[in-house]
Amino acid sequence: MSSNNGYEKYKKVDASTASQNRLIVMLYDGAIKFLETACAAMDKKHGTEEAHNNILKAQEIIYELLSSLNYEAGDIAHRLASIYTYMNQKLTEGNISKTKPPLLEVIRYLKELKTAWEGVEEQMAKANSESKASSNNNKDNSSSNSDSKLNITG
Repeated sequence: MSSNNGYEKYKKVDASTASQNRLIVMLYDGAIKFLETACAAMDKKHGTEEAHNNILKAQEIIYELLSSLNYEAGDIAHRLASIYTYMNQKLTEGNISKTKPPLLEVIRYLKELKTAWEGVEEQMAKANSESKASSNNNKDNSSSNSDSKLNITG
């Protein structure tokens, strides 16, 4: 139990220090995990309640993603809203019928979106490192210019 408690503390710190893009990826990971658990529960003889609870957890994550959309960002927010609404409809369908196909479809969409956000995260990290490198080069150039000025006047 203590190792699980340590893991929970780690995840809490990870979430509190993560970038917005990283948090979105973490939400996708959570929803995927809950839906995979729900699918596995559907294979169990008495797994109906477990499947139901995990589908609800995934829906809560999707509602969180939906409610956090920035509509000032343009058309992409409206498109994501449509996708999230569709996914929640499919999850409701799967929860009522206790069938896997709607859940598997949503898992596929979540994985595609997660991959896209990971790409955004990588591009932003690359841009940040290039920006820092450029900033460091400018500092190095200005300090070497100062050094050369000192040598000239000294």
